[in-house]
Amino acid sequence: MAPPFFRPALTALAAAALLPLSLPMARAAAPERPAAPSERVCPAGLPEATRCLSGRDHLGAWYWIAVPKDWSGVLVVHAHGGPSLGEPTLARVTGDLQRWKVMLQAGHAWAGTSYRQGGFEVLAAGEDVDRLRRIAVEALGQPRRTVLHGQSWGASVAARMAERYTTPDIRPGQTAPGPQPYDGVLLSSGVLAGATRAYDVRVDLRAVYQAVCNNHPRPDEPVYPLWMGMPPESTLTRLDVAQRVDDCTGVQRPRAERSTEQQKRLDTLTRVLRLPETALIGHLQWATWHFRELTVRKLGARNPFTNEGVIYSGSADDEALNRRVPRLRADLAARAELARDGDPTGRLLLPTLALHGIDDPVAFVEMESRFRDTVTEAGAAERLAQAYTRDAGHEYLSDAAYVSAVDALLDWAGGGARPDGAALEQRCRALPSRWNPTQDCRFAASYQPAALEARVPMRGPQSPLEFPPPAAGIRRP
Repeated sequence: MAPPFFRPALTALAAAALLPLSLPMARAAAPERPAAPSERVCPAGLPEATRCLSGRDHLGAWYWIAVPKDWSGVLVVHAHGGPSLGEPTLARVTGDLQRWKVMLQAGHAWAGTSYRQGGFEVLAAGEDVDRLRRIAVEALGQPRRTVLHGQSWGASVAARMAERYTTPDIRPGQTAPGPQPYDGVLLSSGVLAGATRAYDVRVDLRAVYQAVCNNHPRPDEPVYPLWMGMPPESTLTRLDVAQRVDDCTGVQRPRAERSTEQQKRLDTLTRVLRLPETALIGHLQWATWHFRELTVRKLGARNPFTNEGVIYSGSADDEALNRRVPRLRADLAARAELARDGDPTGRLLLPTLALHGIDDPVAFVEMESRFRDTVTEAGAAERLAQAYTRDAGHEYLSDAAYVSAVDALLDWAGGGARPDGAALEQRCRALPSRWNPTQDCRFAASYQPAALEARVPMRGPQSPLEFPPPAAGIRRP
C-alpha cells in the first residue's frame, strides 16, 4: 500500500463535507452601540502618570488608549501581529501595550486594538485599526501627528492601509478635506510578501516534513489534505505537535541525546527548508492551526497553496526526497480571493518606513525584497524606505531602533529627507544614554536582502491565476 502522503488529497467538495455545522471561532455578541472609552488603571510596567482608557467598540474589538504625562502630540496607532485565533480579548491588547511601552517612554500616545475577530482578515483588521484611531481622536483631540505602526502580520494590515490614505504633500490637488488620518507608516518585522507568497515556506515544511517524518498525520490517523493544516474536529494540541517533531528529529534535546537517524532527519529539514532548528516547531504549529483557520474558515475548505513544480534540494538524496514529497495543487479561485485580501498592491500613498532584523526566523528578511519590488512596480518607490538591523529576533528589535525610526519617519512626513540605514544609524547613535544607543543601535547601513526566491523556491508564474504543471519526475497525488 502507498504511504499515506501519496493517497489522493481530498477535493474541496470532500473537504467541505468534513466541516462541522458550526465552524470554530463563532463570534461573541458585541455591544449594540459604541460606547466612549472608560478611564482605567493602567497595566503594570507603563511610565508613571500615564493615563489609560479602554473599551470595546460596537463591532466587538477591545482596545487600549494610553497617553504619557508629557504628551508630544504624536499618536501611534498599532496593528498587532498573529493573526490571533479565537475570540478577541482585552488581554491580547494589554500584552501589546506593555510590549510597546517604548512609545509612551518616548512621549507618544499609543492606541491598540484586538480587532473585531480572530483569524486571517487583513482588510477587516485595517478597518478596525482606523475605527480605533477615530475613537482616540474623539477622546484625546486631534493629534499633532499620527503614525500607523504594523508589527509582523500587522505590518501587512498597515501596508494595505497605506494604500488607502494620503497626505497633503503626496498628491497635490487630490487631497481630502480636513485633517489627514495618518502622517506616516512604520512597518516592523513585517510579513510583507503577500498572503499568496508569505506562507510558501510553511507549505514546503508540511510537505517535506511529512515525507521525512510521516507523523503529522501518522499512518494510523485519518487522512486529510495537508493544506488543511488539520481536520476541523481534531483535538490535537500544540504540545502534541511539538512532541511529534521531537520524536522524529530530537530537536528539543541536546545534540548528544539525539539518535543518528533523528539527527539526519533534522539536518534534512533545516537544510532543505533553510530554517533554523529552533524555529521548526513554531512554523509547523503555524502550518497546522493557521492553515486550518485560513483554508477552512476563511476560504470554505479550499486550498490557495501549491508546491507543484518545486524541486527541493539540500538533502542527502534529493531525487528520493522529491519522489516522496506530497504535491499540493491550488484552487485558483481561492488563491485569487486570498490575494484580494492579503496581497499588498504596492500603491503606497503614505511615507512608509520598514524595519527588519536580518536573521528574523519567522518573517524572513527576504520578504522585504518582494515588498520593495511590488512597491516599485506600482510606481511608489519614493514613498518606501527600508532599513535593516543586526537582530535575530522577530517579536522585538530594540527601544533605540523604534525611537529613532519614529523620529525619522516624522521628519520625513514633515518634508525632510527619506531615511536610509546610514541616517537611522546616525540618528540612533545620537539618542540620549537612557536609550542605550551603544548596544541597541544595530542598523546595518549597507545591507540589502536577497530576493525571496533565494530563500523560498518560487512556484509557477507570479500571477496567482496560473501555474505550470509539476516538474518531470515529480509524482502528483
